[in-house]
Amino acid sequence: MIQFIDTHTHLDGTEFDADRDEVMERARAAGVSKVFLPAIDLKSVETVLAVSRKYEGYAYPMIGLHPEEVGADWENVLHRMREYIVPGHPFIAIGEVGLDFYWTRDNEREQLAAFERQVEWSVETRLPLMIHCRKAQNEMVAVMRRYQNELPGGVFHCFTGNEKEAEQLLEFQNFVLGIGGVLTFKKSHLPEVLPASVPLSRIVLETDSPYMAPVPKRGERNESAYVEFVLKRLAEAYGVEDEEVARQTNENVERVFRIG
Repeated sequence: MIQFIDTHTHLDGTEFDADRDEVMERARAAGVSKVFLPAIDLKSVETVLAVSRKYEGYAYPMIGLHPEEVGADWENVLHRMREYIVPGHPFIAIGEVGLDFYWTRDNEREQLAAFERQVEWSVETRLPLMIHCRKAQNEMVAVMRRYQNELPGGVFHCFTGNEKEAEQLLEFQNFVLGIGGVLTFKKSHLPEVLPASVPLSRIVLETDSPYMAPVPKRGERNESAYVEFVLKRLAEAYGVEDEEVARQTNENVERVFRIG
């Protein structure tokens, strides 16, 4: 069986409380060899850790403050999160972090400050970044360029942009684009954009479950097993075998996250 990795899934969420064991079994049966779980706030650090302990060697935790969760107390939240990152910690990345100006820019200053603080964590700890960016690529890039030569790498999660945006992001060495269910949507331009501007050596697979389920599961709760549909559509877009996409994206995961 082909083996591949879901690099971004919120399997710690309450959406999976009733059938998490079954969801994990379906993922394994589909060929998913590992799942990576981002934290989004202080509470989710504990739920991500709990799920990763229960499925040790299969589920791997990240730690970070999601931009939509940045509030007036963001400095205190980050201070408390930072206390988790001690010698022997289990985290594989700083995430899910970033900028999101889709709904509002009212807290733009706080988002920028929180993001930069966590970029600094990545430099200090050598943990890669798992970056969420929506309607904020220019601002995100401006922050990251200040640390460009020091960053260990990471993932630009849920990439849905054009060729120019892809090329700008790929200027960051050892960063890759996270590709999920949007690739399979009927109106998506990704099947044309990606082969034209992004080598397979700069892509990893993800679901972002329970959100953004791919075709033919669109509208349902997403889960890690469905990353298989993303892999198949990616292989079709690049004109290669499914096995080649699995092999290359697995290598990319190992390079960025240093997990064999």
